[in-house]
Amino acid sequence: MGRMHSNGKGIARSVCPYRRTPPNWLKFSAREVVQDICKYSKKGITPSQIGVNLRDQYGIGSVKAVSGRKILRILRHNGLAPQIPEDLYFLIKKAVNIRKHLEKSRKDKDAKFRMVLVESRIHRLARYYKRVKQLPPTWKYESATASTLVA
Repeated sequence: MGRMHSNGKGIARSVCPYRRTPPNWLKFSAREVVQDICKYSKKGITPSQIGVNLRDQYGIGSVKAVSGRKILRILRHNGLAPQIPEDLYFLIKKAVNIRKHLEKSRKDKDAKFRMVLVESRIHRLARYYKRVKQLPPTWKYESATASTLVA
């Protein structure tokens, strides 16, 4: 499937390792990994950044291979999961930044156009998350109150 608001076809991607078991040289237990994930989350680090930190600092390529659960499921089990999903959060953050820019420079037609594209992505993603019940059915994106969501 192609990109939503650009020309790319998007065929380049990374591939998960074939083996689902952790490597032999990895000396971390599942409990230690879960504790590290909870520690990072309490510091305010996003789930994807937690995965990057574990990969770069400890050599844990796949948390699921070590602990049997994904990072977000571990966070949800411990009550540390973010209120709104990470991708939706960053789209809202981008929309807030564009809106702040538009307040200063109202004639920026390109920013106005990009704002429409970003907000349509937000609405589409919100519709998906409502369908899979990760957002409450009454949740609604409003540009006026969006800055409080990302504050």
